Amino acid sequence: MQKQLNEYTNYLAVEKGLSKNTLESYRRDLNKFSSFLNEKEIASPEAVDSEVINLFLAELKYNNCAASTISRTIASIRSFFNFLMAEGFLDNNPALELESPKIEKKLPRVLTTDEIDCLLGQPRPGDQKGLRDKAMLELLYASGIRVSELIDLNLGDFDPRVGYLRCKGKGQKERIVPIGSVAINYVNEYMNNTRAKLCKNNGETALFVNQHGNRMTRQGFWKILKKYALKSKINGEITPHTIRHSFATHLLENGADLRSVQEMLGHSDIATTQVYTQITRKKIREVYDKTHPRA
Repeated sequence: MQKQLNEYTNYLAVEKGLSKNTLESYRRDLNKFSSFLNEKEIASPEAVDSEVINLFLAELKYNNCAASTISRTIASIRSFFNFLMAEGFLDNNPALELESPKIEKKLPRVLTTDEIDCLLGQPRPGDQKGLRDKAMLELLYASGIRVSELIDLNLGDFDPRVGYLRCKGKGQKERIVPIGSVAINYVNEYMNNTRAKLCKNNGETALFVNQHGNRMTRQGFWKILKKYALKSKINGEITPHTIRHSFATHLLENGADLRSVQEMLGHSDIATTQVYTQITRKKIREVYDKTHPRA
């Protein structure tokens, strides 16, 4: 079983080009499934039937796993058995008729422009780390890129002269994103005055580095954002994706077309981007209800 799991994850990495985070999600789900099979003394995929899979899913539900987690796990198991069928390891697919639970779609949280101004105003650009943090936050809001894309940026991906940023998204798909003048100025100042002082290794290619002079990590950025979120005293949790959601919503509120926002966010399907139109419609309704004399 483990050998086939390894072959499958190699297939996802090499042939499908999935991101590290997506691969880790698949591995995590399938390792849990593999552990369940071991407990049931089921040694190979050939011995797995739909009843066994449903028992595993029932256990997840019993342990109060969220519907989204169960749905993702079903997708992982289904994809794994599809791979085994395609490679000739199995004659029958036990995951063929699995049904995903219905997931209540919640609109993503979005900060107001005043809240964004408050959050981005927290770092002190007068010191080295403050300037780096300011540059990262401004760039994140100016571009709408994911946190994984932010920390993967290299020096050659940012050119202040042209005002564009090059980044690689899911599946290593490269895209070019325009950057506003405020972010350009802070990133440029960080590159010229701070990065070299933080970076102890001349061979380091990362645009943003941590206190040890190495590439900023995902966890490191989360800690930085959490610190400034607490200082801003904005109610509710603020994540890197909150800033991404705010970027998209603010563009649409100010007249950007959906296709352009889709391109900037790197969404392969415009349906993913359309969720932000629901947010803008909801806000318009709230404004109407508050301001119209006969609402």
